[in-house]
Amino acid sequence: MYQAPVGDYEFLFRHVVDGARLVAAATGGEATLDDVVDVLRHAGTFAARVLDPLNATGDRVGARFEDGAVHTPPGFQDAYRAFTEAGWQSLGLPEPAGGAGMPLVVSSATVEFWSAANMALSIAVGLSGGAVAAIAAAGGEQVRRTYLPPLVSGRWTGTMNLTEPQAGTDLASIRTTARPLADGSWSVTGQKIFISWGDHDLTENIVHLVLARTPDAPAGLAGLSLFVVPRHLPGAAGRLGGRNRVHTVSVEHKLGIRASPTCVLDYDGATGFLLGERHQGLAAMFVMMNAARLGVGIQALGVADRAYQRARDYAGQRVQGRVLERPAGTAIAEHPDVRRLLLSMGSALTAMRALATQVSAWLDDTRSHRLAEFFLPVFKGWATETGVAVTSDAIQVHGGVGYVEETGVAQYYRDIRILPIYEGTNGIQAIDLVTRKLAANGGASVWALLDELSAIVKQVEASNDPAFGTTGVKLREALEALTRTSKWLLERVASAPNEALAGATPYLQQFGATLGGCMLASEALGAKSDGITDAARYVSLARFFAENIAVQAGALERTVTESAESVAAADAVLLG
Repeated sequence: MYQAPVGDYEFLFRHVVDGARLVAAATGGEATLDDVVDVLRHAGTFAARVLDPLNATGDRVGARFEDGAVHTPPGFQDAYRAFTEAGWQSLGLPEPAGGAGMPLVVSSATVEFWSAANMALSIAVGLSGGAVAAIAAAGGEQVRRTYLPPLVSGRWTGTMNLTEPQAGTDLASIRTTARPLADGSWSVTGQKIFISWGDHDLTENIVHLVLARTPDAPAGLAGLSLFVVPRHLPGAAGRLGGRNRVHTVSVEHKLGIRASPTCVLDYDGATGFLLGERHQGLAAMFVMMNAARLGVGIQALGVADRAYQRARDYAGQRVQGRVLERPAGTAIAEHPDVRRLLLSMGSALTAMRALATQVSAWLDDTRSHRLAEFFLPVFKGWATETGVAVTSDAIQVHGGVGYVEETGVAQYYRDIRILPIYEGTNGIQAIDLVTRKLAANGGASVWALLDELSAIVKQVEASNDPAFGTTGVKLREALEALTRTSKWLLERVASAPNEALAGATPYLQQFGATLGGCMLASEALGAKSDGITDAARYVSLARFFAENIAVQAGALERTVTESAESVAAADAVLLG
């Protein structure tokens, strides 16, 4: 059975991000950290008992498109109803919109639990939360009054409609149009693809947020506006009106998350309502997109941790071969190479969880939003790539049976593979990091952060604790490599942009590996200074990560700074 890492979050809240202050600020002092830990325990129990048992069934049966409608797998309707009746949908949504008002650090923890237990269903939940954020930020009074209550309660779900067949990631190529009508509404026409939970039978209504062009729109991204287009038009007294002119064309047949219907939707003069200002649609949508990018990174954490738990349990029971210097019958978890795999997985997951919590805490604190926005592409890109690697290692620990569907771990690998693609591919995240985030203010944000990370390393070095091994040395070297790479990229992005772009992805991975190592070191220092019983666990994880993963920063520096010419000179391979 799935075990939600409630204890890890309690540690982070108490010893890393000052969760008590964040909870008190968000709830006006009505909730304490003890209350939050109790909430997380209940969430973990719900994930394990209600959502996790449906995961394999959802994968096996999948979402079915029959007679123009989408049908979810057996048990999904009941599970979603139980989820909303328990109030989980509204946990982290703002009180003015009808939510419980818990801070993001708390709701982000539950996102990990939902994703680990049932990633397919968690996507519907996350999209609705993003729709609430976008409508609350940009919607007029009438739109907020009509759509927020049913979305916050979970009675309706939301979707994000961006791309189209010809556009892909290039949203400037969007062709969907919106024509103004005499009553103030708009007529929306076009086709949208890859719409997660674009049609289903969980709720009575679906609220689509659709990017489209008005007749007077300028070309490119500046011409996009955002519209609320419901499947059923709202009627009087909260009742549903008639069916809107939006239809499901097909449902994709996917590698994984088969219970999550990914739809092609056709808008044929559908009635929509402008959300925010005309031609400011991308800014309004970015509220939802940024929430989704954080959520996708946390989904990777959840799925990878579920795979790790299975691998750890299997390795602790499976006996194969003689383990040197151990009694006969010792499980494979004691083989040095399996220990290496499990430590690699466990340390990476702990670093991902710490970074997810830190970014969420920064977003909770309005003074730190700029810092959080800087790290969103790093977290999304590094966490999803690392999550895929961890899940692959979980199969490796199982050996041949890991490749067999009946074992269960293969599903996690198929499910998680979409996450480096979702919400802006990781290549796009890396480009954003180098061309926008790094270059902003002449790199001031990066230098300030590197100073903070250096202070952590100094504390490790000053501790003189032999249990840390060479953690301080390895993290210092990683930081120095990251500093040199950042300066090189900052110069090249202005003078030789293609050279900078050729190294964007390895730079993102270098940043993630270095930051992850420093986050683990910070956890270990906090555990030791506060006398935590299992402080040795945190020290061991920090040491392993520094000596096995953060050390990759030096090689990644050379990849960034020395490989651009090999990329540019490869015409014989790519164009021959």
